[in-house]
Amino acid sequence: MALTNGRVQIHYPGIQEAGVPKVGMEAERRRSLISATVDAIHESGYSDITMAQIAKRAGVSGGLVHHYFGSKDQLLAATMRHLLNELAREIRDRLAKAETPRQRISAIIEGNFAGDQFQPAVIAAWLAFYVQSRTTQSNRRLLRIYAARLTSNLTYNLKAFMPRERALLVAEGTASMIDGVWIRQALSDAPTDRQAAVSMVETYVETQIAAQPTHGAKS
Repeated sequence: MALTNGRVQIHYPGIQEAGVPKVGMEAERRRSLISATVDAIHESGYSDITMAQIAKRAGVSGGLVHHYFGSKDQLLAATMRHLLNELAREIRDRLAKAETPRQRISAIIEGNFAGDQFQPAVIAAWLAFYVQSRTTQSNRRLLRIYAARLTSNLTYNLKAFMPRERALLVAEGTASMIDGVWIRQALSDAPTDRQAAVSMVETYVETQIAAQPTHGAKS
């Protein structure tokens, strides 16, 4: 993501954003396959699903999946690009209403736990992506870009409350908490609670801001 005047912009190659489809049926099939991938990972786990199973779930031929994406790893990467684009949209929508650095920090946090994102099927897909990123270079690069831009966006706004060096440390801590909550939820049988997740991260941020001598001046 890139931050311009407090607003997030995100662009990843290889997949159209949900609101900007390609030509007709091909775009619809790609979206169906991505949705089927998320559901299949949630139901069976990434390691146990096949391209043929995903194709059947999406109502298309197995050959068509290979034509569009080439391999299961590439399909997973395309799925994550789609989810990242959706995540960016959630954050942009909230940032459009934010007027101060503190409100923009909250917008970024809340966007990362948006209802369409922080739900079991998508959480399972994210966990699969984290695991595959260890052995798949293109996925690892995509994850590093996401992580770097999340930290950059948080740092940009935290600088209103503390020196840049401290803002970077707090931003990294905030990003780690966001990722940690997602991973813990992926390993839990408990229902998702986005309000509790947001509150946990917000409490950390507010504690860090309050510890600064000049906190509150730009809230």
